Amino acid sequence: MKSVVAVIPKRPRQLPSGGTGARDAPEGTAAAMFKGGYLVTNAHVVGRAVNADIRLADGRLVAVEIVGRDTRTDLALLKAPMEFPVPRTAPAPTIGGRVCAIGNQFGLGLSVTCGVVSALRRTNAGFNPVEDFVQTDAAINPGGSGGALVDGEGRLVGIVSAIFTKQSDADIGVNFAAVIGLVRRVVGDIKDHGRVKIGRSGLLTAPLSLEDRRQWSGARVARIISGSAAEASDLEVGDIVTRIDDRPIVRPSDARAAIFMRRPGDT
Repeated sequence: MKSVVAVIPKRPRQLPSGGTGARDAPEGTAAAMFKGGYLVTNAHVVGRAVNADIRLADGRLVAVEIVGRDTRTDLALLKAPMEFPVPRTAPAPTIGGRVCAIGNQFGLGLSVTCGVVSALRRTNAGFNPVEDFVQTDAAINPGGSGGALVDGEGRLVGIVSAIFTKQSDADIGVNFAAVIGLVRRVVGDIKDHGRVKIGRSGLLTAPLSLEDRRQWSGARVARIISGSAAEASDLEVGDIVTRIDDRPIVRPSDARAAIFMRRPGDT
């Protein structure tokens, strides 16, 4: 609990009805990620804000710097003028494993809700261009975005990112947290380089046809950019990619998530 704080973004004057910025949230959550006062939250929590406050457990407000954002993964890095205990990170969770979400739900202050890991490696939820989610049934509501998803030992499993709803902001037990490996990759680059370093593979994939899926699983190579790493790998248009590193590939979004983890110069 000492590693998690409420976030209150300071935004420009409210846009008139019909303006952009509908995803802006009045309050959210952030969790300690690195020593030095670094906190991670969601990009949609800070939205268009130029700076923000965090609210501590005793009610005090502390101004923080917005170091950077990455809208592809909906992650952002803040820096506070004080230290927070950085939680240990957990190894890969297992389906059915116990997890708890710590967040500032509805702006009421920090609270804890618990459930299980419902699914892993969700890349097709449709929230962000690049996704790698842990799905959980722990109750999460608006304001909980940016909060910590922890295991039974208090180790960080992921950063709460989205709730899947139908015509409502209410929780229906299908909630997503960005997996901790993706979080560290993104905010680590923001901390060290001021931006996320993206490797360009030159590989574009497409879904398999219905007929193909009766025989195979994977994503079909749709295009290979000349002179790219994909061309050097001897891949050909029409090939079916079934695995990248240790990740099984079922759809093109799986390939995007796997390649995103690699920086320029990686193999």
